[in-house]
Amino acid sequence: MLSSFVSSGFRNVGRRELVIRMMSSVPPTMKAAVVREVGDASALKVETDYPTPVAQPGQVIVKNEFAGINFIDTYHRKGLYPRDLPFIGGQEGGGTVVQTTPEAEAQGVKVGDRVAYTKLETYSEYAAVPAAKLLPVPEGVAMEVAVSCVVQGLTAHYLTTSAHAGLIQPGEWCLIHGVGGGTCQWAAQMAKLRGYKVIGTVSKGKANIAEGLGCDELIVLDEVSGQSFEDYESVDVVGKVMEITGGKGCKAVIDGIGKNTMDISINSLAHRGIFVSFGNASGAVPAFPVLRLIGKSAYVTRPKLLDYTTSRAELVERADEIFGWLLDGKLKVSVDTAFPLHDAAEGHKYLEAGKSKGKVLYKI
Repeated sequence: MLSSFVSSGFRNVGRRELVIRMMSSVPPTMKAAVVREVGDASALKVETDYPTPVAQPGQVIVKNEFAGINFIDTYHRKGLYPRDLPFIGGQEGGGTVVQTTPEAEAQGVKVGDRVAYTKLETYSEYAAVPAAKLLPVPEGVAMEVAVSCVVQGLTAHYLTTSAHAGLIQPGEWCLIHGVGGGTCQWAAQMAKLRGYKVIGTVSKGKANIAEGLGCDELIVLDEVSGQSFEDYESVDVVGKVMEITGGKGCKAVIDGIGKNTMDISINSLAHRGIFVSFGNASGAVPAFPVLRLIGKSAYVTRPKLLDYTTSRAELVERADEIFGWLLDGKLKVSVDTAFPLHDAAEGHKYLEAGKSKGKVLYKI
């Protein structure tokens, strides 16, 4: 599948002439959602005359059709994860290659290819993307679905296959918080495909979505108005987990909620279980003494996607499996809504208010 997207060499002058012709079709300026000062969603401003990027050796220019909206984008916008100002938001996109370089062509990329990718600055009409980061979109996979795969799908993949360091095995219990949301909808399904028994937490308003994910058990919680996470004080989650697991706890806890679930996650672990903390929806996890883990000789990790796609081979291997599951009908992808790019701030507000029941995108 993706492995067929391999080096073919730069072999004919006709292609080079085509590339030169295509260069003239890329305008000097473009529409983009830009952050010039960090702050709330209003800090994301749409500009119509932002300079179009220029492809460097080994890169291509992609005309974006969709860009994904992820919580990490809000952390960048707010300054929680600092970046140099100004910057274009986003780190997930997909569309059509409209310009190549000889080095990119040598890797088999050609004008007209449908691709998805992850890199910074994707809330824009055009993006300069290293050829090594491109994921060819297979026939039969819609672009909005492919873009949904790039951050959330790949994140869910590494969380359920690698971040737990093999400390959970098929047939053992895994607790996943917030399975009504985007990334953890993927994670719940992938955990089941890996053979784990899955307990999912979910708000009452998203329980109908969670029921279709194949979780073995659901813990349904009250909603928190205007927030993207559930009320984790409305139910004794740890008590429910211990009841479900016969007092043993879970070998892995996948937690994108953060501050409000840290204690629940640690206390829900089994002997030599691992707390995988990957998000901050309720706030960053505070520092805690390592002695907290001694009772069960537990483990904790705070991973990020870039460290689990460190090579082209690893990226392609993960994407291959995800696209294969999609084509086989083993994964359900819920695209909630697509905001037009000129409503960029509204997209962030929607995500942060907890309204999404699946992937949220920008239609470029």
